[in-house]
Parts: sequence; C-alpha cells; structure tokens
Amino acid sequence: MAVKKETVLYYTPEKSTEDQKMKGVLVRLGIRIRNISPEQTNQKVGYLAGIPGFEESKETEEQLPVIPERMLVLCGFGERRLSEMLLQFRRAKVPPVPIKAVLTEKNCSWTLYKLYQELRMEHEAMSSGNSAEHTEDGTE
Repeated sequence: MAVKKETVLYYTPEKSTEDQKMKGVLVRLGIRIRNISPEQTNQKVGYLAGIPGFEESKETEEQLPVIPERMLVLCGFGERRLSEMLLQFRRAKVPPVPIKAVLTEKNCSWTLYKLYQELRMEHEAMSSGNSAEHTEDGTE
C-alpha cells in the first residue's frame, strides 16, 4: 500500500468555519487535502486515498449510508509529521475531530461508512471507560 504524499481525507456532512481553519493548517504544512462528499460514503477508503488497485464502486444504493459528523483519514504520515500536524491544529484552535484514523492495510479495503462505524464504536467505548485496551489508570 503506497501513498505518494501525505494526504488527509476530509469528510464533513456540512461546511463550517472550522473547515477553513483546519484546511489552512494543512495547506501551510504542505499536506494534500481530499474532500470527501456524502455521496462517497459507500466507496472504499483505498479508492478515496488514490491507492493503486482500488477502483470506484459503481454500485448504486437506494439510500447512501449517512455519516453525521466530521471525519479524518490520515494517509502517508510518519509519527513526527502526525504529531506536528496535531500540534498545529491545537495552536490554530481547530476544534478536535474525534472520529479520525490512520490509513492501514486493513481499513483501506473498507468503505468509508464501515470505517466510520468502527471508529464510532471505539470512540464510544473509550469515552465511557469500557475500552478493553485500557486499564483503570489509563495505561495500555
């Protein structure tokens, strides 16, 4: 799975002022932004990220799955650049986006909606303190 350049897949159900703050930071850092529309929620993440071998799904669904909140998928980032981007978001007072993931070999074959469902479940588990991966003191 080769990602040529750091890219953020950015999904939002509706435009807001936060979009411009976030995109401003990404542009200053030289990070490519790929806007994902609500009509693309049934596409594979690998296709949306431009990974060779992933083709556009031509399947038409009566009703596309709805993702009701902002979501980021980070592609091609090293640990240092990821930390730098998140720091710059905080400095620019970009509101946190709780639903975010790094593109992996596993999730690139999922639809954006399936990835959203997985991230939403993980976020709810961690927020409620029921995460199996964490102990009571917050360590893994």
